[in-house]
Amino acid sequence: MKIGVLGYGSIGEIYVENITNVFREVEFVGVYDIVDERAEKAVATYGGVKYKSMDEMFNDSQVDIVLNLTQPKTHYETNIKAINAGKHVYTEKPLGISYDEGNKQVVAALARGVRIGGAPDTFLGAGIQTCRKLIEDGHIGTPIGFTAFVINRGPEAWHPDPEFIFKHGCGPVFDMGPYYLTALVNMLGSIKSVTAMTKTTFDVRTITSKPNFGKKIEVEVPTYANSILNFESGVMGSFFVTYDVHATTLPCIEIYGSSGTLLVQDPNFFKGPIKLFRPEQGAFTEVPLLFDYSENYRGIGIADMAKAIETGRKHRANENLMLHVLEAMDGIVLSGEEGCTISIETTYKHTPRIVNAELFGVLD
Repeated sequence: MKIGVLGYGSIGEIYVENITNVFREVEFVGVYDIVDERAEKAVATYGGVKYKSMDEMFNDSQVDIVLNLTQPKTHYETNIKAINAGKHVYTEKPLGISYDEGNKQVVAALARGVRIGGAPDTFLGAGIQTCRKLIEDGHIGTPIGFTAFVINRGPEAWHPDPEFIFKHGCGPVFDMGPYYLTALVNMLGSIKSVTAMTKTTFDVRTITSKPNFGKKIEVEVPTYANSILNFESGVMGSFFVTYDVHATTLPCIEIYGSSGTLLVQDPNFFKGPIKLFRPEQGAFTEVPLLFDYSENYRGIGIADMAKAIETGRKHRANENLMLHVLEAMDGIVLSGEEGCTISIETTYKHTPRIVNAELFGVLD
């Protein structure tokens, strides 16, 4: 299936590289970016068409799926336009900057008879797929709880354009939350409710990366959020995310079961290390990866969507998953504002784990 890319920013290259050279059943055919130099770079490296406008891409009958890599605040408007043009849409995270925006996109895609899905697709990599298998095969017994931590000092020291991350609709909950919540939901099932406390520690932040070194950012979102997530299965755990802390020794994710503990990799990546504790062993031991795609294979989600459209099955990085995670993130922010528990109305039904196919780059 043929992919048109909308926006070719900092993450665009790895997507198009993998679409072109790893995943064999998708093809990059063109790109539009409001900055001509970015689109020209993509076309010079990978070929394809440099569209003069977003509408030109959406009206091109050659394009099957629009890969939307624009900033979160534009996802709703641009995805709706692509859907109304009859295109399948795969979007960078999150689906929208509110649950309402996400839900409207899902309704529109259903009405138009096209598919919508999106990032993160790191849960389809070797690491989280291995963790899910370990849990489902009973290696920690019955899951009972977890802890998850995203603790760092924020992206303004390395991101080329970090200002949007501290504006309405983003912040650490919406920026890093999708990776962690998507992984947790895939391993543990649907979230039932969230209870959170949040704050904005620093009202102004200074960019120290190029090209905007020294620029001040007015912060509009919580940058310190501590939440309790209650899952439908009865699993309960803590999710703490902040861009206010210089250093930590805490793990990314630990999942606690009746018969053991699983140390899960950073879900922003595709591989481990993954460690398993069993009482009879008395120590954590590293677990080998059991699935393919352990390197930076961003784009596996859109390749899986293309294969799912061809075969008629449900794609794994699907709209139900994205919408469920979006509602949970909305709930964390709202709970922090109102000081109450927020019920999560959406649910997520698991899709099958990735299958190690005979040919690398060809999905099941």
